[in-house]
Order: sequence, then structure tokens, then C-alpha cells
Amino acid sequence: MKTLLNTTTQFEQVATMVAERIAQLLCAEVFVLDQDAFVIASSNPKLIKSSFNYIYKDIAFNYLRVPLSFNTQVGEVIVCKPHNGEVISSRLVQELVELVISQTTVIDTLLNQHQLKDKFIYDLLHGFIHEETTVIRHSKLLGIDLTPPRAVILISAADSISKNDLFHQIQPEKIEIEIRRWANQVIRSVVSFFHLPKDTICAYIGNGEVAVLKASDTKNLGSWANHGDIPEQCSSSWANLTALKRAARALLTYLQDETGMSLNIGIGRYHPGIRGLAQSYEDARAALSLGCRFGDRNQVHCLDGLGIAAFVGVGDEQTKIELAAYLLSPLNYEPELLATLDTFFAEDCCPSSTANRLSIHRNTLSYRLDKVNLLTGLNPRRFDDAVQIRLALLLRKFSIPARGG
Repeated sequence: MKTLLNTTTQFEQVATMVAERIAQLLCAEVFVLDQDAFVIASSNPKLIKSSFNYIYKDIAFNYLRVPLSFNTQVGEVIVCKPHNGEVISSRLVQELVELVISQTTVIDTLLNQHQLKDKFIYDLLHGFIHEETTVIRHSKLLGIDLTPPRAVILISAADSISKNDLFHQIQPEKIEIEIRRWANQVIRSVVSFFHLPKDTICAYIGNGEVAVLKASDTKNLGSWANHGDIPEQCSSSWANLTALKRAARALLTYLQDETGMSLNIGIGRYHPGIRGLAQSYEDARAALSLGCRFGDRNQVHCLDGLGIAAFVGVGDEQTKIELAAYLLSPLNYEPELLATLDTFFAEDCCPSSTANRLSIHRNTLSYRLDKVNLLTGLNPRRFDDAVQIRLALLLRKFSIPARGG
């Protein structure tokens, strides 16, 4: 059975909650004993693991003993005389103990529910669940609606956590607790920002990262969509990506204001089907990793904005082919511009020899290159942009036989 903090048994956790709350409510020293009369929790931590039969002689005889039971385990609660001199009844103590146990059980249930959701989303994004029927069944049980098309937004505070003195000062076993507190704060902020009814589509997946399964259709991105965002003939994997990036940039600003932490966000494309969420996560993971390594921090990173790093750093060939097609999609109905680019690179980007080979004036060549820049956002005269265009053209040619086959 899972525990509340994964460092004590469930019974010991309940005992700790009882000792802390009863001592606070009654202003008295409290001990919780196991069935062998050893102290397993106390308002005086120094006495934990001691035998009560050994220490009771040092305690005034004016104390109450109340039986404690939880699941199959039993023990006893010892409440000493209150510091303020008030007289308390054993019945009051019994009711308080039962109330604390009830609250603890509710908290444990809620935590386990969140842990189940986090694990489900983690497994889903990492491709550990292969049966779609299993995904649908589990998502319904956890209240996760996977009906709308969704893309992954990956929020990382790894930089901030590694540089935060707070995490270096506290005990190692408490670091994860502090990180989870941060994660819960981020999730609450995400829910507030997107005006979500609940946090079911958000999960803490470890390593200081929160994954958001954001509905990425036009309806759910209407606030950030502009007319003409999607290039003609654009693959569905890139649909609404511009709007999603606008939403992520606004979210980043909001989260930084709310948490005061340095954050980075990776954006994944939408991929069809439930299994497509794992592909979207891979996009976001790659964008975040490469963006933080080669780009600026405190930014939103996406594959189409990584420049040459995307073609070099992404291992999946199909992703690179799709990226190339996306970058060149504004030129799909511009065969003259595509031919001009092929010649321009064949002539080592030399304007005069390119113009001569094409039998056009240099001003005409300049106009065509300017139009490429206007349509794609990539300037063939700049080295980095030229390399991207060149690689995209090569990958575009590789994809033609695959599409024909």
C-alpha cells in the first residue's frame, strides 16, 4: 500500500498526524504507541522509538490513554495534562483522534488519486501503454477527457531548482516534497490561466517537469489564433501550432509572475489518435532539451524555431522530414522560387553566377530571395537560415519517393 510520504508506513504516518494535531489542539504533550508500547510518534520527537514503559515514570501521572486502530494495526494515544491546566475528557480525545484519522484518510485518498493520474499520464506520454482500450478505460476512471485533439506543453523548472539555495539547504528526503509543492502551484496556475474546470489534464512527471495535455483544436485556441496562421497544405501535425505557441508564451509570463521561478516550456505538435500524445511529448521533450542547450533560457521552445539545431539534434528522421515540409510549405505553389533556391545553393550562394545560370537580372534574383524570406521567415542570404533551407530542400526530396510509394 502506498504511503503519504513514501518514507514511513501508513500507520506511522497516521500516528504522526494524530500526535501533531492533538498536541496542537489541546496544548498538551502527546505520544502515540504501537502494540508493543514503543513511541512511534510524539510532540517530542526526541522520544520517538523509546519504550513508553521506560519514560512514563518521568511524566506526571495525570494523562489519558485512548486506543488507536487503523486498518489492521492497533496502538494507543497518550495525552498528558494540558500546559494551560485545562481538564479534558477521554471522550473528547477519542473523538479528536477519530476526526484526525478521518481527515488523514481523505488526504491519503486524494494524494493516491493524484499519484495515479500522474503515473497514468507519465506512462501514456512515454508510450508504456499500448492498448487504446486500456487508455480509454483508465482515462475515464481518472476523469481525463481525451476526446479533443491534444498537444503536449512541457513546463520545466529544472534550471531554477538546481540553482535554488532552498533545495540545497533542506534534507534530501524533503527535496521531492518541495518540488511537488512547486508542481502543484504550477498546475493550479495552469488551470487558472486556461480557465479549466479541473486539473486532470496536468501531471507532475518528475525531474521538475509538469506536462499539460492542452486541447489544441481551433475552438480551444480561439483566444490566440489569427486568420492565416496555418499555411496552405500544412500537415495536420502543424495545425494551430502558431496559436499554441502564442498561448504558451502568455502562459510562461503568467507562471513566472505566479511562481517567481525561472521556467522553460517545450511545445509538442498535435499528432492524431491517443497514441499521438506520446509523439507530441517527444516533440516537446526534444524542443525543450535542444532549446535550453543551444538557445536562450526562460523561453518557449518549439521544433520549428530551433534552427539548425532541430535538424542536427532530433534523431527521428520522419520528424525532420515533416519539419522540412512545414518550413517550406509556404513555397508549395512557388515552383519558380524552389528552382531559384536550388540554383542559388548549387552556385554556392553567389548572386551573380546564380543570375547568369538562371538567365535573369540580379534584381530579379534579389526580388525572388526577398520573397522567399517574406513567405518562410528564412533569409537565404543569412548563413544559418540558408543551411536550414538547404537541409529542408534535401529532406523534402527524400520524402517524395516515400509519399509516392
